[in-house]
Amino acid sequence: MSVVFALATPPAKSAICVFRVSGPGCFRGLSKLIKGSKYTIGNFHVKSFFGATGLIDKAGLVVFSGPNSYTGEDSFEVYAHGGLAVMSSFVKAFKGVGFEEAVGGEFTKRAFLNNKISLHEAEAVVDLIDAVDEKEVMLAGRSLFGGLSRDIVELAESIDLLRVRVEAEIDFSDEGNEYFDESLVDDLLIVKNNVVSFINGCVNKKNRFQKNNILLVGPVNSGKSSVFNRLLGFERAIVSDMPGTTRDIISSELFYESNTFSVFDSAGLRNTKDFVEEAGIKNTLNEIKNTDLVVGVFECYKKSVIDEFKNLAEENKFVCIQNKIDVNAKEEDFFDCCVSAKTGEGFDILKEIIVNCFDSKADKKKYNYLVRERHENIFKGVVFSLSSACEGLDQSTSLELVAEDLKNARSGFDELVGKKFSDSLLGDIFKSYCIGK
Repeated sequence: MSVVFALATPPAKSAICVFRVSGPGCFRGLSKLIKGSKYTIGNFHVKSFFGATGLIDKAGLVVFSGPNSYTGEDSFEVYAHGGLAVMSSFVKAFKGVGFEEAVGGEFTKRAFLNNKISLHEAEAVVDLIDAVDEKEVMLAGRSLFGGLSRDIVELAESIDLLRVRVEAEIDFSDEGNEYFDESLVDDLLIVKNNVVSFINGCVNKKNRFQKNNILLVGPVNSGKSSVFNRLLGFERAIVSDMPGTTRDIISSELFYESNTFSVFDSAGLRNTKDFVEEAGIKNTLNEIKNTDLVVGVFECYKKSVIDEFKNLAEENKFVCIQNKIDVNAKEEDFFDCCVSAKTGEGFDILKEIIVNCFDSKADKKKYNYLVRERHENIFKGVVFSLSSACEGLDQSTSLELVAEDLKNARSGFDELVGKKFSDSLLGDIFKSYCIGK
């Protein structure tokens, strides 16, 4: 493989920038960059790095000797000052000694190909980087740091033991040895149930960790934009006493108690002749259908007005709040929550209400691992093969067919960890990785 390099930190001005370099022969290029200066494997050094025009920077250096590195190859990392010009100079210097720029996911791909990590652990790397809350970090970490691998190995070995018994009966039954007995049917069913139980402890990140959408609605001048800004903790939306100030859907992310929400501020609903405002109102009506939680913001209790917004929400969850309690009397009997966007009173309660609205029974279920659609498809195939094997034994089908079913089930686990893979599969997996990982 060629020697590749990449910036492992964002290409922006910062305190430091980090470059990763990996590949057979990278130490020869390093020697040119630091002009033959000595270093010790595994230690941190501060070295002067030189390019074609002279000294670039005094930077930190850590050198790793394969296979004791992330990629399993000889590699090193450079910790330089985080200036854009410094980054550019290092890029030119690396290219000057024959290093090639890495594509996204190249380092993790090499780690997989060099048997440092399994394929599903490689996938978990990007899941951990993309994690948006503590729950996702925990589940992705379990997959990355060996928990999922141990469970898969245990399940695969239990299938292997069944295969030995079935294939021994096929090969040696005519010699008078008894390998097949009635317990085989029960043991196979136990293995199948263990696999199903394992799968039930996995959750697809696409389904479980979609951001929860919250839409603020209400009459004009009810203070939706002020509530929006107070929830976020900064002024994202323009606030004015003039009706119709918000003309379009405005969105931002809210992080609260390890939860992530997408909050949308909308145009107040009223009859208007303003073409732009009318378009914003139509957007609001359309967005109500696509949201997970509708929060109605009102100044005071007017049953007909509140009922109108509840009807617009239809089947969606609806939370009714009173705003501006700093100037109006609280009407707690009629609202889920009473707040003041101006003073912040009541917003801790509002945030708890929002969290509880999304804390469904499905969310309370204890999951062990974060998986992808690829994994789910493999799991379905494994369960199908085990079910077919159970049916075959129960109906005294040819043992050769039962053995084939068990072989297919075992093969599915091999595909999951990457003992079987295609170049196109690797391309699909690693194309979503960031540069430098």
